[in-house]
Amino acid sequence: MSSREKQGFGIYFLTAFGLAWLCQVYASMQLLQGNAAVYRALLSVSMFCPLVAVLAAKKVYLHQPTGIGWKVQGKRRYWLAAWFGPAVFTVLAAVLYFAVFPHRLDVSGSWLVAAYGGEMDAQTLKSQLGVSNVSYMLQTGLLAVTLGPLINMFFAVGEEAGWRGYMMPCLKERFGLLNGRLLGGVIWGVWHWPLMLLVGYEYGTDYLGAPVLGLVVWCVFCFAMNSLLDLLYEKTGCIWVPAIAHGAFNAVAALFTVLTYPADAYYNVLGPTPIGLIGLLPVLAAAVWLTLREMKQGEKN
Repeated sequence: MSSREKQGFGIYFLTAFGLAWLCQVYASMQLLQGNAAVYRALLSVSMFCPLVAVLAAKKVYLHQPTGIGWKVQGKRRYWLAAWFGPAVFTVLAAVLYFAVFPHRLDVSGSWLVAAYGGEMDAQTLKSQLGVSNVSYMLQTGLLAVTLGPLINMFFAVGEEAGWRGYMMPCLKERFGLLNGRLLGGVIWGVWHWPLMLLVGYEYGTDYLGAPVLGLVVWCVFCFAMNSLLDLLYEKTGCIWVPAIAHGAFNAVAALFTVLTYPADAYYNVLGPTPIGLIGLLPVLAAAVWLTLREMKQGEKN
């Protein structure tokens, strides 16, 4: 990487973090004032900041093409893995979490009662509104593995273009495959920290080990997810593939929280979602195994 390219890479980081953190801080202020709609809109805007940063570095400063693969291509198995893989990891995360903490498995519907404001009990919800644990999970799960990945893909592609399309090739060239993915995962995780510290993004504000444990666990998860998304982009050369996987994960990750007690939100940092310390173990194992296997293959070649 030439000196000018390093400067461009620096411009990328300053832009990706600067713009996004401004959006995140202002969004958090809006949420604390009760403006949830503005908060959600600004979060969507912040997801495109890494793409804007790529354009600023490559097009404006370096006067080069972005090098990001926008053409729809790649073998079908990678598209299928991107679409359905997050659902598989979500199921494995819940199974592992409830195997470790069986007493936190709640099938009574208390989470739904709390979600509906506690105005009706579980039996009334089921009889009057037709809402139960089973119906909620079927409807939410079906949407999460059908339309969810496709819809969310268009928001996730802003991050994917920046992180996997531009940042990861640069980091791997400089630091190697494993170190590049580790560093890239930490960078991606830290990028979310203002939201996590200000409004409890992902784990809430009152959880086990807050706020430090959540920040660390989130970066571990981001390393794992970054590795898998980077691998999908490597195999296909199409940025839409990791964008689908990212979108699919956003759609399905929280599915099994309906089987927890409302008070157990204190343990969100552990599971049952795949971003918890226990729930992330399957996706982390897959990321480490695939990365090490790729490194061995590279040594043979």
